[in-house]
Amino acid sequence: MPELPEVETIARGVNARVRGDRVVDAWFSGAREPFKTPPARQAKGLQGRVFLSVHRAGKHIVCEMGPATNGRAGEQARAEAEWIVHLGMTGRLLVTTAEAPREKHTHARLTLKSGRELRFVDPRRFGRLEFRELERGPAFDAPGAEPLEIGADEFAALFRRRRLSIKAALLNQKLLAGVGNIYADESLFHAALRPRRAAGRLTRAELERLRTALKKVLHHAIRLGGSSVSDYVDADGERGFFQLQHFVYQRTGEPCRRCGTPIRRILIAGRGTHYCPACQR
Repeated sequence: MPELPEVETIARGVNARVRGDRVVDAWFSGAREPFKTPPARQAKGLQGRVFLSVHRAGKHIVCEMGPATNGRAGEQARAEAEWIVHLGMTGRLLVTTAEAPREKHTHARLTLKSGRELRFVDPRRFGRLEFRELERGPAFDAPGAEPLEIGADEFAALFRRRRLSIKAALLNQKLLAGVGNIYADESLFHAALRPRRAAGRLTRAELERLRTALKKVLHHAIRLGGSSVSDYVDADGERGFFQLQHFVYQRTGEPCRRCGTPIRRILIAGRGTHYCPACQR
């Protein structure tokens, strides 16, 4: 599943390419799974609207949509609706030309005034598409704290008195929004912490080490376009490069890049977890 760096990379790419463009036609497939909002309602709501901005919220891509009319001259457009994309396990959000061949598992195709198309492709159909009119309800917000912005006190408070392992706590989207298996493993390695350690027993110094490592790993992964370990590609269909710099994730049995000890794999909360038994304590 795409995690924070992959979703951030896609959101930035889509924003750079469609901001200010207008939806002139919206097509959705007949599959039921990808739609939190009925496709007919999405198509009607998106028709004629302008992309004001595209940003990430947790593991979701949020498209802020302006009014279908141009409004008064010089008037600053404000968001009246949101189109929300969750990529699921294999979802992709691609900006392409109208002439580009349509992939088999395309479930949404927004034709833009510029002549380009914004397409949602999802072979396994675990992704979700939602449309919200802001006058009828609140804007979308991720349930957990933002890992790239969280401060030391707030971060430490998230794990206070929690009995679950620190790896499981990092994966809890109600605590931290956007962190998944890859970046939990990599951040724990750089913080020199064993994934099975109880979150509530970590010292303040250890938690600050983890917060610093997490932010550093996430920012570095974003700079490299994310990790392409499965189906992930960015808004242009290009693969990321951070997988080439993984220290532990999916390196079971390989020598640690720091000490040479073979990397181990265990299960925590049903997820494959990778760590170095020598570097992490």
